[in-house]
Amino acid sequence: MSQSLTLTSSYIRQQIASGKGVLIALLIMALWTAMLAFNLNYPIKGFEPVLLLLILLQTHLFTGLFITAHDAMHGTISTNKRINNLIGAICLAVFALNSWKRMLPKHHEHHRFAGTADDPDYGPPPFWRWFFKFVKTYVRWYQIVGMAIIHNIAKLWIPEINLVLFYIVPSILSMLQLFYFGTYLPHRGEHAADNPHRARSQSKNHLWAFISCYFFGYHYEHHDAPGTPWWLLYARK
Repeated sequence: MSQSLTLTSSYIRQQIASGKGVLIALLIMALWTAMLAFNLNYPIKGFEPVLLLLILLQTHLFTGLFITAHDAMHGTISTNKRINNLIGAICLAVFALNSWKRMLPKHHEHHRFAGTADDPDYGPPPFWRWFFKFVKTYVRWYQIVGMAIIHNIAKLWIPEINLVLFYIVPSILSMLQLFYFGTYLPHRGEHAADNPHRARSQSKNHLWAFISCYFFGYHYEHHDAPGTPWWLLYARK
């Protein structure tokens, strides 16, 4: 744990009650919206290296949306349950029309049965087999149909290449990022008998932990203290 910050339950509750969780959530949502608006209006005339940077930035903000929704699932955005759940539901909806009511119980099942056959996030190796099982668990046909309808309406005003590069591609990359750093690496393989969460963490590197998945590489710490919001998780390492 960081020597400069001691995390206690009362300190975390105080931080959340102060409104910091809501402000950080709204900041991520605002950055995602602003970045998407910029990207959808970006004049693409051919391949430019800057396009890769814009895609990566949008991907990182897509991941931030899901991490924000994940915090809401643990009640760490706001002490007001209605506000907390509303923010979580909005973030999931704009991230490929995911359902709050369906994902909330599944995520708590993941925590309750982590790394076992009853864990909805757990799957058989190798990586791609596990990933497709993960996608099958969380992606429904009506999401695909809904996104297709939205795409075909949006392209009446927005260039289709922009929609593909800055919404479809980042959302898929973000799903891979979340799965790889937040599920596959922490839960794959065997775990020690005294590891109650059947999870492991990356080595301590706060910059990489933030860039790769908003500190979710510190996954054992998350399972050990799920009431810690992502922006304080680094202090548990």
